[in-house]
Amino acid sequence: MPQRILVTGATGTVGRQVAAQLIEAGAQVRALTRGPAAAERVRGDLSVLDSLHPAVADVEAVFLVWPFASADGLEAVLAMAAEHARRVVYLSSAAVREHERQAERLIERSGLEWTILRPHAFAANTLRWAEQIRAEGVVRAPYGQAAMSLVHERDIAAVAVRALTGDGHDGAVYELTGPHSLTQAEQARLIGEAIGRPVRWEETSPQDARREMLARGWPPEAVDGILRAQADMANGPAPVTATVEKVTAFPARTFRSWAAEHALAFRD
Repeated sequence: MPQRILVTGATGTVGRQVAAQLIEAGAQVRALTRGPAAAERVRGDLSVLDSLHPAVADVEAVFLVWPFASADGLEAVLAMAAEHARRVVYLSSAAVREHERQAERLIERSGLEWTILRPHAFAANTLRWAEQIRAEGVVRAPYGQAAMSLVHERDIAAVAVRALTGDGHDGAVYELTGPHSLTQAEQARLIGEAIGRPVRWEETSPQDARREMLARGWPPEAVDGILRAQADMANGPAPVTATVEKVTAFPARTFRSWAAEHALAFRD
């Protein structure tokens, strides 16, 4: 019988890809939120424990996206999952923020077979520039020399699918990157190549960027964390790992290929 796998965050950037690739691999996918047409959809809220019983019943593995800035409540969710599933794959991040570190510790103590994914910056994060690029062919932001090894969401999902459906990944912590370190200015240039017209980088001050993000309603702690991280990234190339290829047997996709796939989002 095909494996039955619960995918949380199934409409998100990575979860959507995990669900689609699991279906392609022949698994029975149960999506906690609205998922692909071939997925079984179940209602549930990770913050309401009793709502999760139908979601975890009879599943063998769980792809876990924990969407909260605290690990509160996760231990109970894991205990419920462990009554049915034997395996969990958790989407953490390379930053390993405090709530992610707490979540990782709880997962390691859960009694489940576990795999932790720590992706670096998503290539999809550059979609935040789409409006500026469509309107003016420019990206106005600070730290144009901040370097990132952007990872394609399909590669993150491909590693998750291997860990969910195959053996040999128990206890693994996978740091995932794309194949190249690129500055933000270089990312803008590559988007320009993908859409067939130049995209220039216009450096702004961190103070202006902070005011703009706060005006959009971003929490001050998040804004300050992003700007600090970008300042650190401007000090040199970003680390690049070969983990995607080691796990999937396929090279990690380039940002150039991601930009070509998403060119429509940046065009007029």
